[in-house]
Formats: sequence, structure tokens, C-alpha cells
Amino acid sequence: MANHPSSEKRNRQRVKRTAANRATKSAVRTDLKKARAAVASTPAEAKAAVVVAESVLARAASKGAISKKAASRKTSRLAKALHKAVAAAKLGFAPRA
Repeated sequence: MANHPSSEKRNRQRVKRTAANRATKSAVRTDLKKARAAVASTPAEAKAAVVVAESVLARAASKGAISKKAASRKTSRLAKALHKAVAAAKLGFAPRA
């Protein structure tokens, strides 16, 4: 339990920041899930979902909710999966799950 005014203030700030970061991370997870599902099902139309996910990742990294390196890594892996699925679709292969 906080006893000093400064520690009470820090506790209030912590609660606010935790709620904001939790909401941001949740949005990131949701959009990543949508993008991965779009890449797996319809690679030709997945570009829009991937762009949205990349934007959300960049915004979360700029806010400090996730690290910039984690955002970069997830963006890179998502783009790699999209390119791989699009190439496989052009050659007529079914995407792997």
C-alpha cells in the first residue's frame, strides 16, 4: 500500500499506463490474428489486412506498448508469410497451415 503522496501518484500512473498498454497489445494481437488468417485463406486479398496489422504494430511500438524490435520482427515475419503465400498461389500450390 502506498503511503507517500508521490508513491500514490506513481500508483495512479501505473494503473492508467497498464490499462492503455493492455488495450494496445490486445488490438495488436487481434489484427495480427486477422492478418495471419487472411494470408492463410486468401493470399491475393490479404494485403489490406497485412497493411493494417503493420500500422497497428508500428503505432504500438511508437507508444512503447511493445518494443520496436518486437514490432519489426512481427512485421517482417508477416510480410514474409504474405509473399510466400502469394508466390505459392501464383504457382498453383495450396498454402500450408
